[in-house]
Amino acid sequence: MSNFSSQLRLSSSLIKRFKQKMTTMTMMMMERRSFTTTEGSRPTIVQKRSLDILHDPWFNKGTAFSMTERDRLDLRGLLPPGVMTSQQQIERFMVDLKRLEQNARDGPSDPYALAKWRILNRLHDRNETMYYKVLIDNIEEYAPIVYTPTVGLVCQNYSGLFRRPRGMYFSAADRGEMMSMVYNWPADQVDMIVVTDGSRILGLGDLGVQGIGIAIGKLDLYVAAAGINPQRVLPVMIDVGTNNEKLLEDPLYLGLQQHRLDGEEYLSVIDEFMEAVFTRWPHVIVQFEDFQSKWAFKLLQRYRHTYRMFNDDVQGTAGVAIAGLLGAVRAQGRPMIDFPKQKIVVAGAG
Repeated sequence: MSNFSSQLRLSSSLIKRFKQKMTTMTMMMMERRSFTTTEGSRPTIVQKRSLDILHDPWFNKGTAFSMTERDRLDLRGLLPPGVMTSQQQIERFMVDLKRLEQNARDGPSDPYALAKWRILNRLHDRNETMYYKVLIDNIEEYAPIVYTPTVGLVCQNYSGLFRRPRGMYFSAADRGEMMSMVYNWPADQVDMIVVTDGSRILGLGDLGVQGIGIAIGKLDLYVAAAGINPQRVLPVMIDVGTNNEKLLEDPLYLGLQQHRLDGEEYLSVIDEFMEAVFTRWPHVIVQFEDFQSKWAFKLLQRYRHTYRMFNDDVQGTAGVAIAGLLGAVRAQGRPMIDFPKQKIVVAGAG
């Protein structure tokens, strides 16, 4: 027994000495390689990847991660495509409140709507379960905050409001990379994707990458009102540029600062995106949201017989309208055969 104990202690000692030797050798190798930053300090070796990095306040640099860092740390697609310096990030933070004050003059009738959105958004970052419970229990009060009309103001100011990434970003700069990018998203099962290219956000026009807010808000409603599993939804922004000159000239804009792709170049980006998401999640439903009319109909015809997809502005609006009309006939106690006999008045420009 004592012989066994001696051998065990010897083995433990050898293992300990081996570990110490390996540690010493590793440090010597690092010193030889002179891993230093431009400021003369050694970089930190990071074991985390993907969203774990972005959710760690110690390591997260947000949009300041270079494209090389994004590739090495599996961050491509999890951040807006624009790369900013730390100084630009500080400037964006400082102009946030002034920009909000200016745009709030034409915002929702509730002067506190944006403040409520920010409080809810911070709750979403901290505790998703509590966030959706609040929405479910107060859906009538907070649906106008997480979606229209407040979400329009949010999209207008998204570059200033951006704090923590949510959803995925695919851009024209990612061509040839999308098939690998989809695996940067941690969920193995996704049931619903809402995607926009930011070209026609509500009645506000081309908002570029800032249109991601509309996809986030729509999925929040699907979770709270329709009971979809929040772990199986994915808001997506496809950034092919913007024709909004104000955004193109804004140094704090988070998207690609180039004019929109058109024609076959545009279609090739959307084709690659669709192939990538359906390769990883073959049973997902993709909802196209707020695309320009010229692309909304063309993309619907292009994909409707190949993929599980629909266009909300074309099919969703029509479906809700016909449901309302059929409901009106039913409310009168009339048979559906009387539907063609109804007189319908359409009011408003919506």
